[in-house]
Amino acid sequence: MKKKNQFFDKIITLIKVVCVIFLIILVAVLAIQRFSNNSKSFAGYRFFNVATGSMIPVYNIGDVVVVKEVDTKTLKIGDDITYLGKEDTFAGKVVTHRIINIEKTNMGNIIHTQGVANDAPDPTIGEDQVYGKVIGKSLVLSLLGKLTENMGLFYVIIFIPITIIMFLQIKDHI
Repeated sequence: MKKKNQFFDKIITLIKVVCVIFLIILVAVLAIQRFSNNSKSFAGYRFFNVATGSMIPVYNIGDVVVVKEVDTKTLKIGDDITYLGKEDTFAGKVVTHRIINIEKTNMGNIIHTQGVANDAPDPTIGEDQVYGKVIGKSLVLSLLGKLTENMGLFYVIIFIPITIIMFLQIKDHI
């Protein structure tokens, strides 16, 4: 009987640890993304929500792309990058598009991008506008992002793990 209790206690401890880690990661990512307006990176990485269909079928609306800060000199044609637009309809918007050309100049590189679903290229950008290179999309964060669009589900995602932790802590003290 004692072995069963020890095994059960280890399972409960594991569930608590997983819930706490999940909550810490979720809150950290959401806080960095929402409150810093992505001006801060998390260990050289940023997370951006895809807002339009300009990169379908590569990235869908609502996907969360993971962007790594890189030396812009290492970028090449075909890389997907995220940058801050400064001209025309792109002004002030964070854009994730594919590099279609790079012009090397004495003042630095001029980068030409275009969404894979778009017919026309974007206005050219400078290296100073680049947040980084897209290294992939996060399936977990994309799913959480889609779930948290509904505030009711957002609270469920936050409060269920907290409730589980509280219940298990109370059980330990009883």
